[in-house]
Amino acid sequence: MTLDPSQLPDDIAILKAMVIAGGREIEALKLTIAKMRRDKFGASSERGAKLLDQLELQLAELEERASQDMASAAIKASPMTDREQLKPARRPLPAHLPRERVVHSAPSSCPGCGGALRKLGEDITETLELVPAQWTVIQHVREKFSCRRCEAITQAPAPSHPIARGRAGPQLLAQVLFGKYRAHLPLNRQSDIYAKEGVDLDTSTLADWVGACAATLMPLVDEIRDHVFAAERIHADDTTVPVLAKGKTRTGRLWVYVRDDKPFAGQAAPAAMFYYSPDRGGEHPEKHLVDYSGLMQADAYAGFNGLYVAGRQPGPITEAACWAHARRKLFELAELQKAPIAIEAVRRIDELFVIEREINGLAPDQRVAIRAQRSKPLVDDLERWMRQERRKLSSRSPLAKALAYSLKRWEALTRFLDDGRICMTNNAAERAVRGIAMGRKNWTFAGSDSGGRRAAAIYTLIETCKLNDVDPRAWLADVLARIADHPARGIAELMPWNWRSTDAARAA
Repeated sequence: MTLDPSQLPDDIAILKAMVIAGGREIEALKLTIAKMRRDKFGASSERGAKLLDQLELQLAELEERASQDMASAAIKASPMTDREQLKPARRPLPAHLPRERVVHSAPSSCPGCGGALRKLGEDITETLELVPAQWTVIQHVREKFSCRRCEAITQAPAPSHPIARGRAGPQLLAQVLFGKYRAHLPLNRQSDIYAKEGVDLDTSTLADWVGACAATLMPLVDEIRDHVFAAERIHADDTTVPVLAKGKTRTGRLWVYVRDDKPFAGQAAPAAMFYYSPDRGGEHPEKHLVDYSGLMQADAYAGFNGLYVAGRQPGPITEAACWAHARRKLFELAELQKAPIAIEAVRRIDELFVIEREINGLAPDQRVAIRAQRSKPLVDDLERWMRQERRKLSSRSPLAKALAYSLKRWEALTRFLDDGRICMTNNAAERAVRGIAMGRKNWTFAGSDSGGRRAAAIYTLIETCKLNDVDPRAWLADVLARIADHPARGIAELMPWNWRSTDAARAA
């Protein structure tokens, strides 16, 4: 349970009692976890692995075996010198990586006649290598000086820490956050990795750091929220997130709202705002968007319907439906049942997507003009054809339901024809939640509702970095190093779309 600071009592004795009770609960949880770790889990617990995971493992095994067989055959077939001459075509290694030259010296004289040699040039073979992580302790030394005249003591001020009383540097904190929310490594696995590298960091210590970082970075999350909801058009989507509740898991939700003006040549930076909720009730998006008015691209979730009502305050939200969802229902029937009507519907919709790819990045008025000339005739013809085919089908058939999905939302689906700011799909939001879906396989569940809200905050920062082609780990490390001494009025300078690392700023 998360406490609202405004609801805490002022009585010190009551507060102490609450702290003691919380400490007992933590100790009880630690004891439960220790007992669970001591237990032996047999093969029965492993039978719950997903079929997809098994198939991925089998695929990796087959690829490894094929590579091993090819290498063994090459070793037996020819000597090393011949194999080196038959180099397969490879992509060049990244140019931005630093290069270390290892020079293999040639003989000092000609092996054949003993004559002097002169250099003709050199051949370079590049090998990609990984330098292991290096742990170090940074000692901040503040020398003391006393005045010989007045004996006053002078000393440099203590350096600011990214988190209060924290002994972790910004690079380490950034790595922990990146590992949990971008690489999808739970804190207990990170703790095990660090222990094998010779540094013991308890999971509880890492959890303290994550919580403190989330609180420190919250002003940046608020700034991103304001930026996203200042957009003329946003994308919206949600995805499930398992949440621990009394020994079992329940299903919470992570909602995302994405601002991306690039398709219509907008100059504002892209950004993504995440929210957590314990369920999928329609009151949650209504709360998230309480101050927003404009265009919203989303799927056909009924919980969004309250946002589209006439007379809504502070202004209307206009629905723009997603053609990718409509196409998906037809594509499944075309692929699985080879239904001719579904195949034809997919073909017609794909013609519209071809036009969209050509006009992506043009100004809104240009997009509308091209759509009026090329897309609208196709859309009108598609509607007539779909309604005609729908009347021939039984209302209970899957194909009829797939066609009805589009026809019921035809006004929202075709709104893109009259507004150049609208995209045909909601793919921007779907891409934003894709990483969460991948992470669910690793971190299993969020520990609580507060953990879900904390995840939403960090996902907001990481996904916004990705949208702006900024390395999330480098950005987090630099911002955590600077934010304690950074003026609140200059918070916009730290936004991913304005960010420059400290070294780059000094060089400029």
